[in-house]
Order: sequence, then C-alpha cells, then structure tokens
Amino acid sequence: TATLVKDDSHKLSTASDKKVTIVEFLDFECEACGANYADVERIVAEYKDKITYVVRYFPISSHKNAQLAAQSVEAASKQGKFAEMYRKMYDNQTQWAEQQTAQTVIFAKYASEIGLNMEQFNKDVVDAATIARVKKDSTDGETLGVNSTPTFF
Repeated sequence: TATLVKDDSHKLSTASDKKVTIVEFLDFECEACGANYADVERIVAEYKDKITYVVRYFPISSHKNAQLAAQSVEAASKQGKFAEMYRKMYDNQTQWAEQQTAQTVIFAKYASEIGLNMEQFNKDVVDAATIARVKKDSTDGETLGVNSTPTFF
C-alpha cells in the first residue's frame, strides 16, 4: 500500500521484477533490530535482485539516541550514503546504544568515516526537513499499527 512504501523510502535492494517487497520499521538503538541486522544483511546479499528491501524509521521514545541516530542516517542519505550510515549504526550499536547522553560526537565520527561533507552533515542532522522525514516514517508506522521494532511487512 501507499502507506508502506513511499516514493522517498530508502531501499537496501531493488527487485528487477518488483514482485517481492519487504518493509522493515526499525529503531537503530533497538537490541532486537541489532540482532536481526546480520540476517537482514544476509537476505539482502543473497536476494538483492529478487527482493526490494525497504527501511523505514521508527525510533522508540524510550531509546535516548534512537531519534538522533535516525536523523544522522537521514542526513547521510542526503549525501547518497544511506546504506553506509545504516551499516555504521548497526556495526557499532554496542558502542553507542543505551547511553543516557546524546551520541552526537560518535555519530559525526561515523559520518566522517564514510566520507561525508561534515559541514553539510552537521546542518542536515538538525534540519527541520530531516526531523520531518523521520517523523513521516514513524507516523506511517503508527497508521499501520506498528508499536515495536523491528516490525516487518
């Protein structure tokens, strides 16, 4: 449906025949999402041209850095590096998750490591459009009945 996949939804893979689409609503700080990450990577690698794998943001409010993580990934996407930042978040989740202080510095470090223009990243990460983009995914998730992460369709 139109609520599941938007024109601007991020994709880790795209099926040539467009027959199979998997949509994941996720929270980068969520342990269960982190635990599923290796399987998601395996599925995307194995079926990359046979499935469209869509990622939607759904930061949970009890996770202190989930919203900032989503904004950081979205800011990276504006420079064409969505997948790289997505992977940085999960590859390093144990380093930054469950922290009570904002992980702004570590997320900027990841952005630098994947070669982003840092001046642009620092602007985009706090930009109203970035925040609105993350919120749009969450709102769509709520409309679809998502109340925990990960949720797959």
